[in-house]
Amino acid sequence: MGKVEPREIGGILFDKDGTLIDFNRTWFGITMELAGLAAGGDDARARQLIEAGGYDWEMKKFRGGSVVAAGTINDIVDLWHPELSLEEKRRLIREYDDYTVKEGSSRAVGIDGLQATLEALAAQGYVLGIATNDSEAGARATATALGLSHLFSVIIGYDSVLRAKPYADQLHLFAEKTGLPPRKIAMVGDNAHDLEMAHAAGAGLAIGVLSGNSTLDDLAHLSDVILGSIAELPAFFAKRSDG
Repeated sequence: MGKVEPREIGGILFDKDGTLIDFNRTWFGITMELAGLAAGGDDARARQLIEAGGYDWEMKKFRGGSVVAAGTINDIVDLWHPELSLEEKRRLIREYDDYTVKEGSSRAVGIDGLQATLEALAAQGYVLGIATNDSEAGARATATALGLSHLFSVIIGYDSVLRAKPYADQLHLFAEKTGLPPRKIAMVGDNAHDLEMAHAAGAGLAIGVLSGNSTLDDLAHLSDVILGSIAELPAFFAKRSDG
């Protein structure tokens, strides 16, 4: 992937959790509830499952790149229920997906300045989209609950494509639906798999944000640009008109 100038970008594709949504404030309680169900009400076992999923009890946050922070519901079910048959796992995935669509949207906490940032980028002429390892239904429900659906031209979940992040499929689907070539698309995310997808798909820019679970060290080698949060994007992309 070759870095392009901001003025060459026409579309911005966002990861959802940790990038648009405050990950820990939105998902810790939900994940604890699912772990409690998986553990049959055993609190100690539930804490073990949460820790296996990537929660750092000292830091009080999920680690960047961990199964809960970066994986799909399929990955969580595989981790927590390795003993189940394939059909049993499929049933549980459907149940977990239904639960997270409802709870994830109703409890979603946006990153500071979320709506103003997206409105500013739309006013600057960018085509906006979401690409998440949550389900498409979950992403749509969250966007609707936060009153943001009208700002996104395309919303893509792990189940919208054959292969979830870090594969290129989600960004390529965004390109297909918008008519923008990948090199005119910027991918914005808080986890390595977001930026790995950008590279795999030939995106114009891979932009890391530190608003989620990853550190500067986690993202530096994969990012063309690292920002504190998406709130810095309108000023960054204003450079498009400078040249």
